[in-house]
Amino acid sequence: MRSPSWLGRNVLVLGAVSLLTDTASEMVLPLLPAFLAALGAGAFALGWIEGLAEAVASVLKLASGRWADRLGRSRPFVVAGYSLSSLVRPLVALAAASWHVLAVRVVDRVGKGLRTSPRDALIAASVDPADRGAAFGLHRAMDHTGAVLGPLLAAAFLTFWSSDLRSLFWLTAIPDAGVILLVALGVREAPAAAAAATAPAPSATPGPAARPRRALATVLVPVGIFTLGNASDVFLLLKAGAVHAPLVSLPLLWMGLHVVKALLSVPGGRLADRWGRRRTIALGWLVYAAVYLGFAFAQTRAAVVGLFLVYGAYHGLAEGPEKALVADLAPRGRGGTTFGWFHLTQGLLALAASVLFGSLWEWAGSAAAFITSAALAAVAVVLLGVLGRQRAPASQPHSR
Repeated sequence: MRSPSWLGRNVLVLGAVSLLTDTASEMVLPLLPAFLAALGAGAFALGWIEGLAEAVASVLKLASGRWADRLGRSRPFVVAGYSLSSLVRPLVALAAASWHVLAVRVVDRVGKGLRTSPRDALIAASVDPADRGAAFGLHRAMDHTGAVLGPLLAAAFLTFWSSDLRSLFWLTAIPDAGVILLVALGVREAPAAAAAATAPAPSATPGPAARPRRALATVLVPVGIFTLGNASDVFLLLKAGAVHAPLVSLPLLWMGLHVVKALLSVPGGRLADRWGRRRTIALGWLVYAAVYLGFAFAQTRAAVVGLFLVYGAYHGLAEGPEKALVADLAPRGRGGTTFGWFHLTQGLLALAASVLFGSLWEWAGSAAAFITSAALAAVAVVLLGVLGRQRAPASQPHSR
């Protein structure tokens, strides 16, 4: 039986690279709030660390995307970005203060900034436009599978070997070594002809340069509003801690979340290919709003666990379709730049989101923080629909 067209070499290899990367990353991230607490830092510091790290990454995502477009090559940025993150990530084991954690996270995110937009442009150029939702969904599914393996390994280490977090963090060097080898040997540059074929043709009507920017704005505006309320997921672990979840349960809870993400990412992408990008994204954002409203009032471990699992549906329904929609709107030869603007919008507002969420939590309570995020998600859904109606050409049915 012939494999689907979206199961090409780059999609599979980059998915495997993301799997290993997230295995290493998620051995650390679920335990980062507890590690920072041991260093004397709380929700406010966590918000700044995650927000600044993602903001740095997002600025570089635009720069790397533009540079890759000018060079006509994405692979060097993908290799360099993944390699840098893999080399620096285990060094969090050396942290003796919260600013040490910040330094490692920022350098790690520099690597993410170098690779992300060129990687997404490479995936988009490697598949047929009609299959982009599935391709990005598969990539997200493999990424989330790594986020299942990482917490599982962390929980096994803490249960059967040692409770020393620093020793656990050093072990991330093993999957990180695999990342460097796989990305260097397995990723191929997309043929120029294929990249051109998957990009929208330039407009023949007046003002062709302005039209792609206006079209992209119909995505970036609602994405920006949504992102302002979408703080780092590590705050959900703080919520779990607030209901006295045991330390060893945090990696398992994180793992369960990513199991749901992995299972729903490909179906979410396929749904977007058939039903429409914006409709699928809006459904995912509505799930997000409902879950965050639930977190605002959750008082028991059972409620928190249930909400954690349902929360994974938002990622499956929104992440792949968002990237597929951006790819649909990218002008020929500008895929890296277009993804750069998308990631820049998300990253800069992620800084504000994490700081806002952490500040609200610190001074007004967790319920106020969760309710604010839910309200911003609801506003974003309305904007996504309103702006989408202003631009839904017959040539791009999947964008609806």
